Amino acid sequence: MKNKLAILSIFLVGMIWSCKKDENRISYEGGTPPALTASVTGTIPLSFANKDQQAIKLSWTNPDYQFTTGLNSQNVNYKVEIDTTGSNFTNPSRKVISISNDLSLTLTQNDLNDYLLNQLQLTSGASHNIEMRVTSSLVTDAVPLSSNVLKFAVTPYAIPPKVTPPPSGELYIVGNATPGGDATGWNNPVPTPSQRFTKVSNTFYTLTVPLIADKSYLFLPVNGSWNTKYGGIGANNTNNPNEDDFREGGGDLKAPAVSGTYKIEVDFQRGKYKLTKL
Repeated sequence: MKNKLAILSIFLVGMIWSCKKDENRISYEGGTPPALTASVTGTIPLSFANKDQQAIKLSWTNPDYQFTTGLNSQNVNYKVEIDTTGSNFTNPSRKVISISNDLSLTLTQNDLNDYLLNQLQLTSGASHNIEMRVTSSLVTDAVPLSSNVLKFAVTPYAIPPKVTPPPSGELYIVGNATPGGDATGWNNPVPTPSQRFTKVSNTFYTLTVPLIADKSYLFLPVNGSWNTKYGGIGANNTNNPNEDDFREGGGDLKAPAVSGTYKIEVDFQRGKYKLTKL
């Protein structure tokens, strides 16, 4: 009988503790989506002459996250998104700017123009329709709330390429990752036309070529010369093999982990290259 009473006492204590714990549990009760406003409406003027001047200032209200204990006391994270109209902020190339606690963001004409050209990859000198919104959240993107969407027209201006294009107007690939580099590793000059890029524009080159996995390569503006080369922005073979930045005089570029035929795109305007396996 004593054992039964002891068990019953433990059970009742547990129930009381559980009820008190439930009473003290903090739960989310809601919030208000941020209200987004801007310093300009309609068209955002952009020009190289005024590149250091303000293009737009975005402001938004606090979402006032509510909990059972009252107003939220945690830091609120914000993400300002800039995308092309019609993409509904699903475009992988949209610009996302992360902000902690602040309720505004000011962009210079240079900043916004750079996002339009190099992130959204819009054509300079042509009018485009874009949208902006801000999304608030607590830790690790929990409880997200999206603002209203603001629409603008913009005409990005042309800027000097991030990497100076080859004065020769030609581009070649060299290295032990290429068919022409098999024998001694880094044969130079390389075989043509198989390792010569096609010039699409003054700042854009493409080439389809077989590559050997985990080997290395570089881009050359003059076949047979080592005077100038284009490679990675970091130490040798530390690049992202699929897509990364590059610079003049850079380090060896590591090929992808799988051998095969790849389309290589070299964009001097953006200072980026990209490999696509075919």
